[in-house]
Amino acid sequence: MQTVLRSQYLDVLKVLKDKNLIKVATGVRRCGKSTLMSQFQDLLRAENPEVAIIDINIDMPDFRFLAEKSWKDVYDFIVTHLTKDVTNYVFIDEVQNVKEFEKLLEGLYVHPNIDLYVTGSNAYLLSSELATLLTGRAYEIHVLPFSFAEFVRFTGKSNNLDRAFAEYLRTGGFPEAVRLSADGYQFTLDYLQMVFNTIFNNDISARRSIYSEESYREVVNFLVDTIGSTISATNIANTLKSHKKPIDNKTVSKYIDSLVESYLFYRVKRYDIKGKQHLATQEKYYLVDLGFRNALLGKELLSDAGHLLENVIYLELKRRNHQIWIGKTNNLEVDFVVRNNEGFTQYIQVSQTVQNPDTLARELAPFNSIADHHEKLLITMDFDTGTYNGIKKINAIDWLMA
Repeated sequence: MQTVLRSQYLDVLKVLKDKNLIKVATGVRRCGKSTLMSQFQDLLRAENPEVAIIDINIDMPDFRFLAEKSWKDVYDFIVTHLTKDVTNYVFIDEVQNVKEFEKLLEGLYVHPNIDLYVTGSNAYLLSSELATLLTGRAYEIHVLPFSFAEFVRFTGKSNNLDRAFAEYLRTGGFPEAVRLSADGYQFTLDYLQMVFNTIFNNDISARRSIYSEESYREVVNFLVDTIGSTISATNIANTLKSHKKPIDNKTVSKYIDSLVESYLFYRVKRYDIKGKQHLATQEKYYLVDLGFRNALLGKELLSDAGHLLENVIYLELKRRNHQIWIGKTNNLEVDFVVRNNEGFTQYIQVSQTVQNPDTLARELAPFNSIADHHEKLLITMDFDTGTYNGIKKINAIDWLMA
């Protein structure tokens, strides 16, 4: 396996270096946040071999004692290890494990000799309460598991991208899961199940009231099995009740919120393209990594291939830092309404294949009902490309590798 620099995120960190901001790397556990910070430290040392770096990982045995201390004790520990009269680059991994960590961040932020970088695996890091405390002081860098392009670089499997993509759908992009796959897929499954259990025990059940772990797993499995479908808490509750697994919709909502907070799923809201308004119902949920789907459900690749591709495209749009909605136009749906940082809008439809004329007509219909002239993309696994009345058809792998 090759070493993969997380260039997209490193470029952001290089721009933010020495800026008066707390750099906060968030994301699901084991997605590579610690490695990212380590790579950035290597860049700092390459620029200046004498650079002052303090690197604390609360999960490591050497620093585990700090998790039992007050935020002020941790602050004092860091301050006593600062090098005088220079900028100290302070890195704190899994900072949410420090009690009242928000006070620690505020204290370190105002210290004149500290440029502060932290990671965390729970959305509370940038919850409304913390965001209020750190208004204008924190910049979030949201880290995801390997993209397909990173997967190809990591594995070196660039000779047959179609086969590599099939492996990516099966294995996912968690770096260690990909590494273990070289020794046998069962190791990957075992690892991903372990990661999920760690997230459940450390980021969910430790912070949330879980009335029934069995019911919770049922909600998780439902979401995993319906990625790319519009659903609601009421839909899930009613379906589970019909299978003799009673649960109320308020409990389902709480469980879903906890899954979103721990970055296992992403919630995407709907947008009325003609009415130009956001809609409050029937959101979609996408899984942070498709490796979990196989580890938790044991689903085969051919099962629901179109929605799996849609999940991959969603995550890539998120990596590219776009705003993303599900589009509604009349009674039709556009898979993604996307707005980039420069304010440009795209409409995107995703389909495994449109070789069948009826399928092609169905996928083009939402585009044809939109009167504006924003770019429209049809992304498929088909080899052929082209245009249909200005609608561009492109190959998914080409788009992912771009």
